[in-house]
Amino acid sequence: MNPQHRSIPLDAGWHRLLAWSVLAIGLLVWLGWPLNANAMRIKEIAAVQGVRSNQLTGFGLVVGLDGTGDQTTQMPYTSQGMNNYLQQLGLTLPADAKVQMKNVAAVMVTAQLPPFAQPGQMIDVTVSSMGNAKSLRGGTLITTPLKGADGEIYALAQGNLLVGGAGASGGGSKVQINHLSAGRIPAGAQVERAVPTAFAFGDTIDLGLNSADFQTARRVAQAINDRMGTGVASAVDGRLVRLRAPANPDARVSFMAEIEEIPLEATVPVAKVIINTRTGSIVMNQAVTLGPVAVAHGNLSVSISSTPVVSQPNPLSQGQTVVAEKTDIKISQDGGALIKMDAAPQLADLVRMLNGLGATPQDLLAILQAIKAAGAMNAELEVI
Repeated sequence: MNPQHRSIPLDAGWHRLLAWSVLAIGLLVWLGWPLNANAMRIKEIAAVQGVRSNQLTGFGLVVGLDGTGDQTTQMPYTSQGMNNYLQQLGLTLPADAKVQMKNVAAVMVTAQLPPFAQPGQMIDVTVSSMGNAKSLRGGTLITTPLKGADGEIYALAQGNLLVGGAGASGGGSKVQINHLSAGRIPAGAQVERAVPTAFAFGDTIDLGLNSADFQTARRVAQAINDRMGTGVASAVDGRLVRLRAPANPDARVSFMAEIEEIPLEATVPVAKVIINTRTGSIVMNQAVTLGPVAVAHGNLSVSISSTPVVSQPNPLSQGQTVVAEKTDIKISQDGGALIKMDAAPQLADLVRMLNGLGATPQDLLAILQAIKAAGAMNAELEVI
């Protein structure tokens, strides 16, 4: 075959690939999808107010355990709950009956009722032991009503537990993998009552930002007005953006679906340093900057050691041997040189300068607080 005829399909393939690439990029731009890595959608920084999940809780019993249930003599509510359940089934135990139920455990059942949930839908539930049950593995949750904060029943839970762990014990030894006192039941509760929302009512819809920021609220309102038309959105304050929505429910859903996909350029967050004094963790965002400052930090350590000393009496002195302790206390202080830290306009420069101090994370907690007090750090310190 002639080589000239062999190169023609290759050039045609490249032309087709280039044409499809241009068409794909144009389609993305036409749909309004963010091509910038720093861009985000409105649905990622805001949510419709009033459209939220609700917490459900309930007291239940897990049966079918292999001898790993509650010790009913120490957990009276387990026996009481079982007696109440049996009475609903028409069984009444004598008042003086002492039942030892090793295969039953009292549990607390929790679930999240998602927004717009309708009767008949299934939701996941979490089952947690309330007593001294050794394990919930292999158990079955009997019918448990789940109530909301208003005391009304919104779902009924029942099913076999899924516990991601295992354990065994014998002869005073015990081996356990993961946690055995809690488990989940996927699709373990059926919704019995819907929670009404104000989404389909009124002339306006309020968008609540995840964090209060006037710049973000202004940009959200501008982006919505540029896409949907002038006057559709207005920023009420630093967290709330109000929208003029259609009255028709179907048009309102389409309206919100289009608004949630509008791209928005990411704003610079508030400069903040998060300090966890319990673990010594320090986290700071990219907006943190440092001004020129000089830092001197020296460690002070106190060492106490105790050595046993035996005192023997002289022969024929009728004395007794005495054991005493000799305590040595040493105090040492490392010399801290004065280190100049130049202005750090970027997070990488700040990290490099803090590492140059050679201080431990616990020491950095005190250093950062002192730098903030001196006015050399442009950031808000938050201790958690």
